[in-house]
Amino acid sequence: MARVVVEHLTKIFPGPRGEPIHAVRDVSLTVENRELLVLVGPSGCGKTTTLRLIAGLEEPTSGIIALDGQKVNQVPAKDRDIAMVFQNGALYPHMSVAENLAFGLKLRRCARGEIEQRVREAAVLLDLSTCLDRKPEALSGGQRQRVALGRALVRRPKVFLFDEPLSNLDPPMRVQMRAEISRLHSRLAATMLYVTHDQVEAMSLGNRVAVIKEGAVQQVAEPLRLYRQPANLFVAGFIGSPPMNFFQGTLAARANTLFFEERNILDAAPSHPSPLKLNPNPNSTPPRLTLRLDDALATRSQPFMGKQVVLGIRAESIGRPSPLSEVSPAQTIEAVAQWLEPLGWESLLHLATAAHSFIARLPAGESVSSNERVKLLFDMSQVHLFDADTGAAV
Repeated sequence: MARVVVEHLTKIFPGPRGEPIHAVRDVSLTVENRELLVLVGPSGCGKTTTLRLIAGLEEPTSGIIALDGQKVNQVPAKDRDIAMVFQNGALYPHMSVAENLAFGLKLRRCARGEIEQRVREAAVLLDLSTCLDRKPEALSGGQRQRVALGRALVRRPKVFLFDEPLSNLDPPMRVQMRAEISRLHSRLAATMLYVTHDQVEAMSLGNRVAVIKEGAVQQVAEPLRLYRQPANLFVAGFIGSPPMNFFQGTLAARANTLFFEERNILDAAPSHPSPLKLNPNPNSTPPRLTLRLDDALATRSQPFMGKQVVLGIRAESIGRPSPLSEVSPAQTIEAVAQWLEPLGWESLLHLATAAHSFIARLPAGESVSSNERVKLLFDMSQVHLFDADTGAAV
């Protein structure tokens, strides 16, 4: 297997009027030997373009692509020893499964015995042994995608590239194929770079995950680190389901204690695109949210005294206080319930403060009526603060 290094990679396409379109902006990434790194981001953010640059299907405007320490910018795609699995599988409809698996090896003039051995090994590994004589039209969507995966597998490349290979499958099949790809990575100890727009797919598959927005890398980290320590507002809002709740406000000191005070986002909107959610019915809600920061966060937040910040908190860090527990009023708020979303194993309660809408995760079976005023407990040790101007985490 191989180590893939990308340094300051940029790709600019000409727009319809000749204007430059930056598809990839100064991307630097390292895929370690035997690692599965996932690129995740919204549609059109440059994930697939980055993959195509590494594969040699596009030429970079600037930057370096290296495999095992060797620069490959000028190496043709066919000579890079990289196998790519596409979204649609792209099987030859007139060939059987065995012929599809063997086709690339025949083009490379491998010996017949070697081809047959590799096809058999791939078929066993991907549970395709009973399908080898079938044509693609006789296969399920999951089987067709396994054949596409097997076609890459028989080549025994240094690097596997996956371009949203599960996007065309229905949800149950996606879950099954995620498990198969993860199992395959473990068995092969292969170097893999995987592109998806699905953050659940990214979190469940990747040893590390790179979050991309508008062609630029926002953060690269292990999945749980992305979830628990997002680098900025975009990562915090993109990773997680439901996404992190956000409240805009300011920091104020009272009696040597730092408080967050909610403000209406219409009063002072941040200068960057924001995931903040407005309360759709501000006249029906209680007073604005005020929360005391814990000591660690208060220490880090001193430079932001009096400035606009965004407070973020996950739905599972908001709950209803126990009647028997002693809770500081500075950790509780009152909000208006908008609607309850029962999911069976849990419920998502949609609420509103004076200026924002947010979601709390509740145990299954709890009942709340629409327009009911609800007292909620915030776990202040799980609160995040972000600079309202730059979006960066405090």
